[in-house]
Amino acid sequence: MKIKKVYQFIPGFLFIIGSFLVISSLFFKNSNKYAPTTFKTSEYFKNNSRVIKTVSNIEEIKKYGKENILKFDGTITSYGANCVGCSGYLACPPHINAKEKIYYSDKKYKNLRIVAADKNIPCGSIVKIKGIKNFQDIYAIVLDRGGAIKGTLFDLLVDSENSASSLGRQKVKYEILRWGWNNES
Repeated sequence: MKIKKVYQFIPGFLFIIGSFLVISSLFFKNSNKYAPTTFKTSEYFKNNSRVIKTVSNIEEIKKYGKENILKFDGTITSYGANCVGCSGYLACPPHINAKEKIYYSDKKYKNLRIVAADKNIPCGSIVKIKGIKNFQDIYAIVLDRGGAIKGTLFDLLVDSENSASSLGRQKVKYEILRWGWNNES
């Protein structure tokens, strides 16, 4: 029995054929020949992608955070590194001196703002914040904690307490894109 070549694959692209996901990949080193890798679509997406899930409280955030991209409404406030009672050093590793910088450089997400979050949201989590008045969407990393920071309240690090008072307390939308340091996908 002779087998006909039915599909032409482009290396590095995904194709869905029926209920199969085909990932076209290089098969032979130093050759122009490619061999597709095939998975059942349900198996691939179950194991290799994250679902966007809307949640409403910290218990749901804890429950679904590790495996999903979470969206939820919350509140944002801000604080300056020179606040009364603040040491200036952030609670999470790498324990940056906030009096020296209010941004963090991440390999994937690049230049991020720094936020304090509830202890149930792990250090290193990446958060997209939408809806702060007079700001475009902000991408931030959880690198701090705070005694009053509970549930869906986040506290944005700003350069001084004077700047913090001008932001006030606002309702915003959050999206957790990365859960802690260990999920850097």
